[in-house]
Amino acid sequence: MSRIAGLDLGTKTLGIAISDPTNLIATGIETIHFKENHFNQALDRLEEIIKKYDVNLIVIGLPRHMNGDIGEAGQRVLAFKSKIEERFKIKVETSDERWTSIIANKVLLEADLSRKKRKQIIDKMAAREILQNYLDQLKNREEL
Repeated sequence: MSRIAGLDLGTKTLGIAISDPTNLIATGIETIHFKENHFNQALDRLEEIIKKYDVNLIVIGLPRHMNGDIGEAGQRVLAFKSKIEERFKIKVETSDERWTSIIANKVLLEADLSRKKRKQIIDKMAAREILQNYLDQLKNREEL
């Protein structure tokens, strides 16, 4: 069964999460590090993940200002989204990510992880939060 990937794009990192085969549970799997705004390395690794997990849909967090406007970070995400769609011919949806990093950081703080450890995994945890929110919405739509 095809899976869904969740992405959290930063200036130098890409957090990746993958759904389970039933598309109910998201798991953060990896954080890719790359030179600022040089996406090719991230895209190469993402290609391997798409193939390995048979991904047929990607959900990427779209940062917005509190008033809903899309700023510079959001424009970078939209440019990356276009690169994914062009290269992999795969559907990419955006999801509001205004609170995902805060929620992920709170979970990691509650787990009593060191600052260094939190920094290493925050991106894949934010991607997990983005994807889990999407999967929950998908499940709720199916139940209606």
